[in-house]
This record gives sequence, C-alpha cells and structure tokens, in this order.
Amino acid sequence: MNLLAQSPIDFNGIQSKGEPDATFSASTKIGDILAAAIPWIFTIAGMVLLVYLIFGGIQLMLSRGDPKAAGAAKAHITNALVGFIIIFIAYWVVQLIGIVFYLPGITNIFK
Repeated sequence: MNLLAQSPIDFNGIQSKGEPDATFSASTKIGDILAAAIPWIFTIAGMVLLVYLIFGGIQLMLSRGDPKAAGAAKAHITNALVGFIIIFIAYWVVQLIGIVFYLPGITNIFK
C-alpha cells in the first residue's frame, strides 16, 4: 500500500481507443475539449439510464398491486425508455455532424 502512495502517477501521455489526448493547454480548442468529453457524457448518461430503468422495474415489482405505485413505476420505465431513445438519437446526431463538417476527432471517438 505504501508503494502506491509514494509513486507519482503521470496521466499526461495516456490515450485510449484513439481518443484525443486529455491534457489541455492554453492553445486548446473547444473542439478538443468536446471531443474528450463526449464519450464520458454518453457513458454517464447510459449508466444513469440503466439505473433508472432498474429502479423502475424494482418499484414495479414492489408495488404489490397498488395502482398508484404501479403507475409511478410504469412512468419511471417509460421515462427511461424515452431517455434511451434520446441518447441513441444524440449519438447518431453527433456522428452525422462529425461526418458533415469533416471532424475526424468526433467520428473516431467511439471506434
């Protein structure tokens, strides 16, 4: 444990999946920041969506036939599915914008 605490970790040169470098300088463009943030935004949105869907399912199972509780659970599930559709469309809109404006940094993010 002490060895991990004593050794400094340098994250400056780390890249994964062809994503842009996550280090920013004074000459960093807004496109570089967005290209680095988009995968994180979609990942977090997908995780929140999954948790919301599971929460709605558990709530539906625990409603025990109560119409009000079942209605609230169905509303959670419906909202989660609508959120999935919005995230799915947003992904393809981002890809389309990257292709139309020839932004290889955006179109290569998810590959």
